[in-house]
Amino acid sequence: MTNFLKYEQDGAIVTLTMNDPDRRNPLTGNSAVAEFVEAAERITTDESVRVVIVTGSGKAFSAGGDVKDMKKYDDDTLLPVSIRTEYQQGIQRLTLALYNLEVPMIAAVNGYAIGAGCDLSCMCDIRIAGESAKFAESFIKVGLIPGDGGAWLLPRVVGMSKASEMAFTGEMLDAQAALACGLVSRVVPDNQLLNEAGALAAKIAANPGPALRMTKRLLREGQVTRLSSLLELSASFQALAHKTAEHTEAVNAFVEKRKPDFN
Repeated sequence: MTNFLKYEQDGAIVTLTMNDPDRRNPLTGNSAVAEFVEAAERITTDESVRVVIVTGSGKAFSAGGDVKDMKKYDDDTLLPVSIRTEYQQGIQRLTLALYNLEVPMIAAVNGYAIGAGCDLSCMCDIRIAGESAKFAESFIKVGLIPGDGGAWLLPRVVGMSKASEMAFTGEMLDAQAALACGLVSRVVPDNQLLNEAGALAAKIAANPGPALRMTKRLLREGQVTRLSSLLELSASFQALAHKTAEHTEAVNAFVEKRKPDFN
């Protein structure tokens, strides 16, 4: 089987490209879950990586679940408990692996981001859209619910009202509508999408790796914890940050009026 995920590293930047354009880069019915989980583990243990770009090949970011593959659920001998286990051991592993990835992630959304593809973009920290990008939380259109965690992810990106509208109607948003509701932070010409994502990634990667990872963790924890708990975690992380070589280099560079070298 051809690998679904293309893993490329240029210095501190990793680009993950979903590479099944003929099927619009589906996340089920193939090896997508296993490959994303493996890539996340590789990135987490590689301290040289400071930022990740996720994108798709062809005319789609990701069409989400493979609807043709869902025909298998017509089998009367397939019990609901087995389907539940399949979700837990399948697409939900991808959700946890990407959402909990330690380094900042940029979704460079080219074309369609549908269903789980839309939710995949929400697992990232920053979303940039090409002008032809389309987004839809479309599970309802095929009589399903967001089995990948979209009901938790999407409201944290666009707010409960807009997330409810998207989930209840399943209707598609174009890139400008996605920008208006905060689903993406910028819209760029299609032929400039990867250049823009790369330029943003370079700005992020210019900063110290340990501080980037801890900052991301704090932002994630801040969405689900009390202020007092976050302050305690922040104090602990700051104690660690003060003792990193990167912090020492930054302070020395400031005093010596030169650019810091974090490599």
